[in-house]
Amino acid sequence: MRKESQRCRVALQRVLLGETVALISSGDAGVYGMAGLAFEMAAAENCDVNIEVVAGVSAANAAAAQLGAPLMLDSATISLSDLLVPWEMIVKRLEAVAAADMVLSLYNPRSSKRIHQLDDAATIIRRHRPGMTPVGIVTAISEESQQIVYSDLDNFLDEKIGMRSLVIIGNSSTQMIHGKMVTPRGYYK
Repeated sequence: MRKESQRCRVALQRVLLGETVALISSGDAGVYGMAGLAFEMAAAENCDVNIEVVAGVSAANAAAAQLGAPLMLDSATISLSDLLVPWEMIVKRLEAVAAADMVLSLYNPRSSKRIHQLDDAATIIRRHRPGMTPVGIVTAISEESQQIVYSDLDNFLDEKIGMRSLVIIGNSSTQMIHGKMVTPRGYYK
């Protein structure tokens, strides 16, 4: 973390030397990953290089598969990290998504230094959704130490949530079906 620019710069330098380079980013390189930075840096440094982005599985999709089917309808992803985006902008986005009744995947929900962001996000969402709205938390997604927790909007802040967690908050139609979090799309009527 925090060395993304250095990694991209080295990759671009090596490409300019004629090497074939793979720049690895966790999750999906195009979703909170390094693909955008590579394009930006190449353009800023006038590097006319062919950049190919290989799709991975985003943390939201991986977590959703573990939880059931919470992303079956319109959804949004928001990172609660204010290292690169001002907190005021993140709040504006949270307000819009909560008011639009979209399922919400929260990346970077909490760290040792960023405590209030998840609490603030919960407060915003509670103004638009009932306390019994299902919430799923997946930590260490797809690893041996993976943990899955189901909760609701009123109680999920009591769970252990850190930087390796992804939190999915349902919309007004999300429900628990046979122990899994599901947002009906409307096919079954």
